[in-house]
Amino acid sequence: MADTPVAGAGPLTFVALLFPRVTQLDLTGPVQFLSRLPGATVHLAWHDVAPVPTDSGFSIVPTVSFDEAPQADVLLVPGGDGAFELMDDQAALDFVRRQAEGASYVTSVCTGAFVLGAAGLLDGVRATTHWASRAMLADLGAIPTEGRTVRDGRVITGGGVTSGIDFALTVAAELYGDDEARRVQLQMEYAPEPPFDAGSPTRPEADQDRVRRMLETNRERRGPAVARAAARLREAGRP
Repeated sequence: MADTPVAGAGPLTFVALLFPRVTQLDLTGPVQFLSRLPGATVHLAWHDVAPVPTDSGFSIVPTVSFDEAPQADVLLVPGGDGAFELMDDQAALDFVRRQAEGASYVTSVCTGAFVLGAAGLLDGVRATTHWASRAMLADLGAIPTEGRTVRDGRVITGGGVTSGIDFALTVAAELYGDDEARRVQLQMEYAPEPPFDAGSPTRPEADQDRVRRMLETNRERRGPAVARAAARLREAGRP
């Protein structure tokens, strides 16, 4: 892992996409950790700077519009049900593509990977997302890969929701070194001890009937948006 920030001695700019029905922890979990890094500046970008409703019943205010956003050193796309609606938003996808061109790292948490895929940024790239939707990444040219955090070149993807915190520490270590990442982990008291062992399909307390239902439901609900995005990519000659 890198011993110094990717941008050298200067500050690092994180630009995170914000959109309606984002899973707020996909966004706020990593941002809470990344914002504690020395010299880090975090921008939340959307079409405009009006409050954006999350999936949790409250709104988050963007800090910049797409037109005002600075070039990111690290681009972050969180997930949520809104990510699949975002896949039909060409202005948002164009923003992601433009930012990705100049970013040192292109990253996502949970189903934000589908936005990267819809923008044509995951062709032949190993990537992860929430387990219940991971297989569908292949429809967008990605190589679905199991893992809390998966890196392929400059693309770093995190798994479902709470994986975003492990993802953030991985990014922190990549940019600032392991010691700085450990400092942030200690400061944030990130030492999870969940009362149940049912946090993924492979864990012993996971209900396998529920796993099957979630896989089927996600394919039914999210598959059409993925199929539309895949068709547009083929028409554009991307993957």
